[in-house]
Parts: sequence; structure tokens; C-alpha cells
Amino acid sequence: MNMHADENSDGVIVPEKRPNKEGLPSAEAVEGRTPPKGNGDETAAARTLRRDNASNGLIAVRQAARQSKSVRFTALLHHITVDLLKRSYLSLERDSAPGIDGVTWQSYGENLEEKLEDLHDKVHRGSYRARPARRTYIPKADGSKRPLSILCLEDKIVQQAVATVLEAIYEEDFLGFSYGFRPGRGQHDALDALHAGILRKQVSWVLDADIRGFFDAMAHSWIIRFLEHRIADKRILRLIAKWLKVGTVEDGRRTRGVCGAPQGAVISPILANVYLHYAFDLWVHRWRLTKASGDMIVIRYADDTIVGFQHEHEAQAFLDDLKERMRKFELALHPDKTRLIRFGRHAANQRESLERGSLKPSTSSASRTSARDHANGARSSSGARRSRSGCEPSYWRSRSSCAG
Repeated sequence: MNMHADENSDGVIVPEKRPNKEGLPSAEAVEGRTPPKGNGDETAAARTLRRDNASNGLIAVRQAARQSKSVRFTALLHHITVDLLKRSYLSLERDSAPGIDGVTWQSYGENLEEKLEDLHDKVHRGSYRARPARRTYIPKADGSKRPLSILCLEDKIVQQAVATVLEAIYEEDFLGFSYGFRPGRGQHDALDALHAGILRKQVSWVLDADIRGFFDAMAHSWIIRFLEHRIADKRILRLIAKWLKVGTVEDGRRTRGVCGAPQGAVISPILANVYLHYAFDLWVHRWRLTKASGDMIVIRYADDTIVGFQHEHEAQAFLDDLKERMRKFELALHPDKTRLIRFGRHAANQRESLERGSLKPSTSSASRTSARDHANGARSSSGARRSRSGCEPSYWRSRSSCAG
């Protein structure tokens, strides 16, 4: 494997808390939760793809990424083999809608080996051309619609293969409180961690934070800059840039991508996690170490975050700092979905006292309802694996299927 370590990761903050045991996932090094018992919402095909990867050169990539957080990988494209392309094809949903070319999973399977050989050659010769995605919409819980990009099958195959290569690197970097779109993790694991954090720490204030239009707002320049901390193979970076810029087709009209990562694209989830790893995770980890005097817990699922605090002044200071941090990376918190909530067994009595007195409560009626919802959801999450009763917040339920 060819790589060089001449450059540091541009001064990024490397997490200091690591597992004491080699086999312990990094999640348990941060929040102190018990290891997940299952594979979350991961599909059987994705688990099979990941197990098969243990036999190829990507295990050396993973080991190198684990050994050094400053190594930049200069030769990754050769890991995109015909075999990996085939496993990527087999991992895709077989009944998913076709892209603008109309090619289905079943029809592509005819003369599969010949097609994959040709696709492999195009990728390595540099003649592969990404096609625009077909734009459609799915309803959201609030009555609005979420834009969804339906990719052509060959684009899905190559994106899945590249995502597998990136995952070998970044699963060694991602912090433990990140749960969305990661192997072996899902919304129930996030709820279990939230439950454990509330039980073990003093949490009197909860920040429920949501980034407004996150997938549409990610700046392409920041995506590439963040990737360049670890990826020095220009061919991989060019592939990703193609997928970001190729755009969509809607009602016969093509729109170029100028910002954001298309929801529905196979590559988008890991790009989103890389973006927030640098823009949020490393920053909040350092904030907790250097600025929090009381207890503080963090759970992130994609662009939705729960942060618990022991002290109100630290919760408010964190929220102010977070707004500024998001602005730096061309993001913004959603004003209606981001709330600072009084939390705990005495929260209701304290709110009533505030309402009877001259001071106004710091949360709205909707926020108080949200506080009860989060409390009930956290306390019942220990039974989530047995019942799968849907106690998680609605956005955690919907996120698990948005990148199909």
C-alpha cells in the first residue's frame, strides 16, 4: 500500500479518549454505554459485503488508518476491483426504482460479469461518466416534501464501492457518539446510549439541535477539504466531485449541483458523516474537555443531535458557540427544531414555579412537550430492542431509509 505522512491533518483535533481494549468499538470509549447487541438497521447484504472485505486489501487500509490519524492515503483506486464492484451490485436493493436510464437491478444482472469488467475499465481509465439523478419527492412528517435523488444503477455500484473504501478509513476516525449511517449502528443504539447517559450523568438541560437542510447545505469546497485530511488519491476525489456536481433531472430539465450532497445517493451518508466529523464531532469533543465543568452527554444521529448538560449556563454557552461553529462551515441550526429544554424529575415543578412568578420559562409549550417526549423515549429505550415499538424520535425513524 502506497501512502505518505508528510503532512499533518491541518491541525484538526484528534480525540484523546480511546478504548482500553483493542476489540471494543470506539463508541464505548466516549459515552460509556454497553456495546450494541445487534447490527442496528444494517441490511444483511451490507453486512455480507463488509465481512467479505476482510479478505481483501482494505483490511490493510483500516489498520494503517487505525495506527496513524495523520496518514493520507495516496493509492486507493486500485481497491475498486471487479470483485468489489460485484459485491457492491449484490448489496443494492433489488426492487429500487431505476434512474434516468431505466436500468433495473434485474436487467443489469444479465451478462453481469461482462458489464462489470467494462465498468471497472472505465473507472480506471478515467472515462467513467456519472449521470444526473432523477429527482423525486417523498412526504415528511411535517407535511412538507423531501427531495430524493434516484441514481442510475452503475452510479450506485461505483458509489457503493467507493463508500466501502472510505469506510475502511473513517470508521477508525469517527467518534463514539455518532450513530447515523454507520455499520452495526442504528437509531435504537442511539436511544440506548441516550438512556445510559441520562441514567449515569446529571442532566438538567437538553439541547435538541437540528441543522437546517443539512444535506442540501453542505458546501462542496468543505466536503473536499475535509476528505483531503485523509484522502490524497486525486482519482477518488475526482469521482466524488463528479457525483456532487452532476446534478439532477426533473421534468426533463437538468440542474447542476452547486452545493449539498443528494439525498438518496449511496455516497451521501458517509460524506455527511465526514463533514460533521470535522465540523461538529471533533469540536464538541474538545468543548466538553475544555469548557464543561459539569456533566455533559452527546448523541448525534446524522444531522440531529441531543446534548445534555448539568448546568444551564453551560448549555446556553454551548448553544451560542454551536451557532457560530455552524456558520463557519456554511450551516445553520433550524430555528423551529432546535430547542433548549429544562429536563429532569423536577423540571415540571420548576416550570410551574417560573410560570407563577415574574420570570418567563425559557422553553415554549412545544419545547415542554418535546422534553417529556425525550424523557419518555429515553426511559423506555432499554426495551426498544425487544419491542421495536417506535419510541425513537420520528426523524431517527425516517433517516434510516433515506439513502436507499
